[in-house]
Amino acid sequence: MKKLINAPDAVVADALAGLAVAHPSLSVDVENRVVLRAQRASRGKVGLVSGGGSGHEPLHAGFVGYGMLDAACPGEVFTSPVPDQMLAAARAVDGGAGVLQIVKNYTGDVLNFQMAAELAADDGIEVGSVLVNDDVAVEDSLYTAGRRGTGATVFVEKIAGALAEQGAALAEVTAIAEEVNARTRSFGIALGPAVTPASGKPGFALGDTEIEVGVGIHGEPGRRRDAMAPAAQLVHAALDAINDDMPLSGDVLVMVNGLGGTPLIELYVAYGEVHRQLADKGVRIARNLVGNYITSLEMPGFSLTVCRLTDRLTELWDAPVETPALRWGR
Repeated sequence: MKKLINAPDAVVADALAGLAVAHPSLSVDVENRVVLRAQRASRGKVGLVSGGGSGHEPLHAGFVGYGMLDAACPGEVFTSPVPDQMLAAARAVDGGAGVLQIVKNYTGDVLNFQMAAELAADDGIEVGSVLVNDDVAVEDSLYTAGRRGTGATVFVEKIAGALAEQGAALAEVTAIAEEVNARTRSFGIALGPAVTPASGKPGFALGDTEIEVGVGIHGEPGRRRDAMAPAAQLVHAALDAINDDMPLSGDVLVMVNGLGGTPLIELYVAYGEVHRQLADKGVRIARNLVGNYITSLEMPGFSLTVCRLTDRLTELWDAPVETPALRWGR
C-alpha cells in the first residue's frame, strides 16, 4: 500500500508541521501536539477544546479558529490523545470563563478527557463537557459504550463556538452543545476499508461487491454487510435509519460527508438523492455541507448527518466562522 509519508511513526508530527506552515492563523505545538489559535480569544470568553485520533482530518485541528474551537488535541492515528495534551489545551485557552470539552463517544477519548478535566479543576479551571453520540448504526461498539460520536461533532463545534464568541456563559454554551447533539443523528456506509500507516494493511476485508452498512469512522463494523447498490438505495437506507430513530420534519441541516476516498462528484450524487428523498417527506434542507469533514484516512464511502433546526440554531450556524476547513461571514 502506497502512502505519501516519510515514516509511519512520523506521520502525525510531520502533518502537524505542515499544518503549522500552511495556516498562520494557527499556533501549532508539534512536540506537545496541541493546536491553538495564533490570536487568542479575548478574556472572558468560554474556551472550546476538542480532540481525538488523527486520520479524520480536517477534524479536529482544521476547525480551530474564530467561531469554532480554541484548541484541538490530535492523538496518533485512530488513537485518543492523552490527558496531558488536553490539560495543556485547557490551560492555554482558559480566559476566566471556563472551558468546554467536546468529546466524541469513544472510550479512550471519554476517559482521557475526564482525567484532564479533573486535573484542570485542580488548577482552578471550570470545565464543562458534552458527549457527542449521534451515530444510530449500532450501540456498544468495539470502541464505545453506547453510540459512537461522528458527524454531529462538526455541528456542535460550530454552533457552540458561535455562542461562545457572543460571550455566553459556560452553562449556556454547554446547554446549546447538548441540544445540538440531541437534535442530530448520523449514519455511515463504507464501500471499502482504510489502511493505517502503522499496519500497512486494510482495516477490514470486503468482497468486490460488498459494502459495510453503518460503519464507524475507525472502520468498526456496522449493522450488516450488504451488496453494493445505486446511490439512491444507499441514501434511502441511511435516511431510514436516521428517521426511524429521530423522525424528521421541518427545517434541517444536512451534511453529506466523504470518508476520505470518495470523489466530490459522487458526494453530490448522494446529496441530490438526500434532497429529493427529504423533499418527498416534506422536509426542507435549510442549510447543508457537502465534502470531507470527518474522514477515515482513504476510506471510500459517505456518512449522512441530519440536525433538526430551530431558529436559534440556524442563527448560530450562520454566524461568522474562520477556520482552515470552514469559513463564511467574515
